[in-house]
Amino acid sequence: MAITVLIPTALRQFSGGNAEIEVTGITAGEALKSLAAQHGELKKHLFNEQNQLRSFINVYVGDEDIRAQEGLDTPLKDGETVMIVPSIAGGSAVGESPAQKKNDLPELTTDEYARYSRHLILPEVGLEGQRKLKNARVLMIGTGGLGAPLGMYLAAAGVGTIGIVDFDTVDASNLQRQIIHGTKDIGRPKIASAKDRLLDINPKITIDSYETQLTSRNALELVKEYDVVVDGTDNFPTRYLVNDAAVLLKKPNVYGSIFRFEGQASVFWPDHGGPCYRCLYPEPPPPGLVPSCAEGGVLGVLPGIVGAIQANETIKIILGGGDLLVGRLLLFDAWKMKFRELKLRKNPACPLCGEHATIKELVDYEEFCGLKPPAGSTTTVDEITEITATELKSRIDAGEYLQIIDVREPHEFEIGRIPGTKLIPLGQVVARKDEIDPTRTTVVHCKLGGRSAKAIAQLKEAGFAGTLINLTGGITAWSNDVDPSVPKY
Repeated sequence: MAITVLIPTALRQFSGGNAEIEVTGITAGEALKSLAAQHGELKKHLFNEQNQLRSFINVYVGDEDIRAQEGLDTPLKDGETVMIVPSIAGGSAVGESPAQKKNDLPELTTDEYARYSRHLILPEVGLEGQRKLKNARVLMIGTGGLGAPLGMYLAAAGVGTIGIVDFDTVDASNLQRQIIHGTKDIGRPKIASAKDRLLDINPKITIDSYETQLTSRNALELVKEYDVVVDGTDNFPTRYLVNDAAVLLKKPNVYGSIFRFEGQASVFWPDHGGPCYRCLYPEPPPPGLVPSCAEGGVLGVLPGIVGAIQANETIKIILGGGDLLVGRLLLFDAWKMKFRELKLRKNPACPLCGEHATIKELVDYEEFCGLKPPAGSTTTVDEITEITATELKSRIDAGEYLQIIDVREPHEFEIGRIPGTKLIPLGQVVARKDEIDPTRTTVVHCKLGGRSAKAIAQLKEAGFAGTLINLTGGITAWSNDVDPSVPKY
């Protein structure tokens, strides 16, 4: 029985770059096992040591999660499509919105009648709706790729108070997609640049600025002051933190994530009958499995599209109308120009929003996501030997017999390279380990150091006996500290 499995971008490096793979099987489990047999590197990303589907991997047959059907035993029909949805980055008309206070809505000024005239003539918005927007308080987490279009559209729409949380500075590499910032803002705090731009769009709104990292210590205090929280983050610890704070405070969480050409959007709002982010992804992926946009890239217009969808959902929540993305996951592929919608169901056993919830407070999310060992842990981790770019240059100049392996992708290799390096992309490094001479000291590098550390771990696990050293900061550090002629990207 022929089945098509759709491979998400984040996992294509382990499937030979294929977006669709034909397999055989009469159940979802058989189809996935057939897929893993064809591409061995995929298996450990789909199944754990007990041969169970990993909790950060969702599998859909049609538009239904197999967890809501018969799990891995979900039957398949000839020609059916199975979709894998890893963690990355129904709704109905709502009643009273969180920001709605009918007896205490602010009046519009004469200038605001002119500014919002195109809203006022929409019966679904009208005067009362615009007053709701003026009365609303929205907290944006991040002013990057998603936060840029989101904030600009919320400001233009007249959302009265916008809180922005960010502690990063504007870099030249941001400008390809983070349209809230400009060339003149390079080096400035993003929060200052964003505030200036939003007030330029609409000086009649209030901007609350929080130049700080969102943490378990401050999240509840920040989120409780707002009606809606919008997740524009790019890392899993903050994403779980935002979700948990929103659920504990009974706030709607407008979610978006992006990677390369693919985007996701939803509204997590358990108090409105929908699931939370933990219902969709109970656990985060292991560190390093899902590349960041800095490593994997992102099409510049993609965050604009997804961020605009988040702004749309936020406005609908405030207005108290429209069909929200509650219980629905919207997937967008910019390269194929396709939208797809999947059903999300609330998990009755969810430890945060389920019937017998056990999570009553915020936790250490760096620890939860495996980025640091649990407190008091005695587990020892195999340490990776590191070398700086300047140290590597000195050893090369001294004539040391080193081999340098670059685990980036071929298109990255074309941008710039360290002289004398051999290219073996991360997805091929184990299969091609025999091309690496174990009698020579091997320095492994990527763009920033993350993928090369992962490559070293995979080679050690595969039994490679030679000396492996990770280049701290990757080729970016080489460009910064050794050879500025190597382009940074």
